[in-house]
Order: sequence, then structure tokens, then C-alpha cells
Amino acid sequence: MVRGNSFDGDGQLGLILDFAGVLTASPVEVHRTWCVSEGLEPGAWRATLNDHPEGRRLYAALEIGEIGQAEWNAGTAALLGEHVDHVNLMGRAWADVPAARRMIAVARAARAAGHRLALLSNSFGLDPFNPYEHVCIWDLFDVHVVSELEGLAKPDPAIYRLALERIGLPAERCVFVDDHEVNLPPAAELGITTVHVTDEDRAVAELEALLGVTAVLTV
Repeated sequence: MVRGNSFDGDGQLGLILDFAGVLTASPVEVHRTWCVSEGLEPGAWRATLNDHPEGRRLYAALEIGEIGQAEWNAGTAALLGEHVDHVNLMGRAWADVPAARRMIAVARAARAAGHRLALLSNSFGLDPFNPYEHVCIWDLFDVHVVSELEGLAKPDPAIYRLALERIGLPAERCVFVDDHEVNLPPAAELGITTVHVTDEDRAVAELEALLGVTAVLTV
């Protein structure tokens, strides 16, 4: 769903993209399958990260760089179960999450059309598993705003202002795309048009209309 401005004229626009669930497919089913392969209940990953108090604390600390991924791996593996190997835990859970090929294609089309691209991502660690390199999207962007590197995370309004500063365009010339609805209002309050991703094809069609581009899949 699009909320905000329509863009008139042929001027440069800014496309600000979230990562997980936008530039990748939804990880939910992959994580459920991975849990079963590890001898866990299918919902153990999400329950541990979202519902367990210590799991939530560890993930929040990882997002803003208070702890690194290796420390997060060790702490979260212990919460999942004593039999769960902590080595590259995040990488193992995320390895089979596919890239969102049509969303990446529309981003490439936007850049080819002369628009500016920014990655605005709540991090889930960079080492030993780098999710951005894993799906080969890092070099697609003109600027990168990754919560782990900045010490703040969405939906803190400061991180959206930082993205605008780095992309070098006014809010009214920018579009922000995220799959978590809670992350959209702070962008909208700054005057950024927002797109809520609930379905990749629908979101791509909305972006094509907003940006005046066509996503072309390559083999």
C-alpha cells in the first residue's frame, strides 16, 4: 500500500529500501523448515527472537551494535536448546532465504533511470554471516544506513533523517519501502512516501508506477 506523494515531472527521486522481507522473500517458512532440521519446534526461531525476554534483549542489542553476531549466536543458541550449535547460527538460519528478484529488478531499474538508492536496514549482524553480501545487493546502493553501524534502529526517527541526509534529496522526493508497518509512520511524518510490502508483485507494481520504471528480470 502506498501512502504519500505522487511525483510530478522528471526530477531525480530517492528510493529507500529495507532489506529482510523486501529485498529478500519472507523468511518465515524458511526459518520454520530450518527449525525442524535442527530438531526444534517449527516456530522456535520466531518465538525465541520475538517472545522470549532474553531473546528480545539479545536481538535488540545486535541490531544497534551493542553485541556482535558471534556473541548473539552463542546467547541465542543457548536459548533455542542445549543441542543447538552456536557456530554461524544466524548464517545457517538465513542461508536458504531467497532474494526478492523482482524487487531487486525494480531497484536496478530505478538506479538506471537516474534515481538515488539507499539501503535502510535494521541489521542482524555482519560477521561471520553478511546477509547483504549473501544476496549480492550491497553494491546496488548509493548509500547504506545499517543500524549496527549507526547505533540506532528503525523506528527511531533519527535513522530516517540520517538516510535523507545521505541520499541528498528532500523527503518529498523520496519513497521508503518496508515490510513492517510499524516502521512506516516515522518516515511518513518526515514527508516521505511509504510503501508497505505485503506482497512482492503488488509492491513492485506500486514502485513502477511511482518511479516511472519497469522491472526487468535477468536470467
